[in-house]
Amino acid sequence: MSTSAQPSSPNSPPPTGQVVTDPHLIPVLQHLQSLLIPGEKLEAYAVQRRLFALTHRRLIIGATSGRLISVTRGLFGSFHPVAVRWQDLEEVRVDVGTFGASLFLKFLSNRDFAGGGQTMSSVFTGLRKDEAERVYRICQQQDQAWREKRRVRELEELRAKSGGVQIGSTASPVGAGAAPSDGDPAARLERAKTMLEQGLISDSEYESLKAKIVNSL
Repeated sequence: MSTSAQPSSPNSPPPTGQVVTDPHLIPVLQHLQSLLIPGEKLEAYAVQRRLFALTHRRLIIGATSGRLISVTRGLFGSFHPVAVRWQDLEEVRVDVGTFGASLFLKFLSNRDFAGGGQTMSSVFTGLRKDEAERVYRICQQQDQAWREKRRVRELEELRAKSGGVQIGSTASPVGAGAAPSDGDPAARLERAKTMLEQGLISDSEYESLKAKIVNSL
């Protein structure tokens, strides 16, 4: 897919495979595609129904391979995009009603890989139902993928602080008689317990970490 906007017609499908039936959406879809960076792909989009946009231009949200972008149209053909990176996503849900669907997002601003940042939220109301559900599924997939990445990162950091123990393995981390890394054992045990309570590690992984930390005393 090209990363820049290309001429379209009402009957030609965008890269997502969704068919554009409303010619008024072509400019905003083209603008949405023009925001993509090299290598980024538009995977799905959802449009606000006219019933929910009687006093303003309709909203459109696009789920890409790297983020969620919402675009509103201003006066005189201007566009106002807002993006949320997938790694910043904290929670997503969709409510499907009689006349439309609402997508609720909770995310962190100024977040690094390991976490942190200020919690914020956005609500997109009156979306076409099938389109909103398609975007929601992509949000869920990305949320789960990034949760797993953060879990792995947390495990790597805890292993390093616990002397390099390998979860699920009885092999010595560096070699026989390797000295454990510096750190307060009580703090390391507390961190392991917190990760267990948060679901970042399993019971067996927790017991393995606890045994390693206790044996290093």
